[in-house]
Amino acid sequence: MMRTFLLYCNFALLLLMSSCSGNNNSITEDGSSIKTDEVKAQKETDSLGHFSKGKELGLLKSKKLEEVSGLAASVANPGMLWTHNDSGNAAEVYLIDQNTSIKMTCVLQGANNRDWEDIAIGPGPEPGKQYIYVGDIGDNLATHLHKFIYRFEEPVYSADAEKKKTIITKVDKISFSLSDERRDSEAFFIDPKTRDIYVISKWKSPVDLYQLKYTESKGYPDVAQHIGTLPISTVVASDFSRDGTELLVKTYSKVFYFKRSGDMTVQSMLKQRKVELPYKQEPQGEAIAWSTDGKGYYTLSEQQKNEDVHLLYYERESN
Repeated sequence: MMRTFLLYCNFALLLLMSSCSGNNNSITEDGSSIKTDEVKAQKETDSLGHFSKGKELGLLKSKKLEEVSGLAASVANPGMLWTHNDSGNAAEVYLIDQNTSIKMTCVLQGANNRDWEDIAIGPGPEPGKQYIYVGDIGDNLATHLHKFIYRFEEPVYSADAEKKKTIITKVDKISFSLSDERRDSEAFFIDPKTRDIYVISKWKSPVDLYQLKYTESKGYPDVAQHIGTLPISTVVASDFSRDGTELLVKTYSKVFYFKRSGDMTVQSMLKQRKVELPYKQEPQGEAIAWSTDGKGYYTLSEQQKNEDVHLLYYERESN
């Protein structure tokens, strides 16, 4: 009887081992499970396909846009993009067409452009509406305790908007500090699935990643928590696709791509293998944006003397 019992135990153990070996999950160093979603994301990254070299669209000539430092494809105004200037300029956001002509100028009432560095569009307080987020997050000398993100409902273009400036009176100001130290940053992005905001530092190598975790009851906290690093440096812009599955991170000289699948967290996504995408070197390119349909991405540079600056578009090609 004892022998029968031992045989049964061995058989049960073999079944358990067999079940475990057939599972796609594995264990990371911190003991967390690598989900099937992460395996799927890696496979999708491996079969990403290609993007074209940057196609020159409009030539940037407006003196109002000499220090462009952010770019976001408009949801409410298809085919147009939102942009802004960086430190010391007016607290204004501009809607441009693909010829880079200014179609609408929005003045953010009560806001200050200490050092606006990035812009994004995503969900906000009211379901079904899209909001513009402007990141006053630059800090060249790492002296400021607080950073700010201004949020307002995305305006809709009309012909009258070209005749006079649009005053945005309802502007939310999200004020926060970093959990560890004061530092410069030029890139942030919003997770459209959770509304969490992520800020990426600029100079340190690897760069640091901070999270402002959104809750329905309290909104955003006043401290962005350090949650990890990225093995790159000089990050100047980033943008999440509208469906929250593809992230672009831009440095002065390169564009990197990260893929998310299913219910992966942003932290898990950023642990996936990054892919370098095409980038046509610009005089001082500090802006990147997915197209709203996800079929490509745009970049735009500050204007420089004796150098033409174009809005560039990189189209996704089939595998």
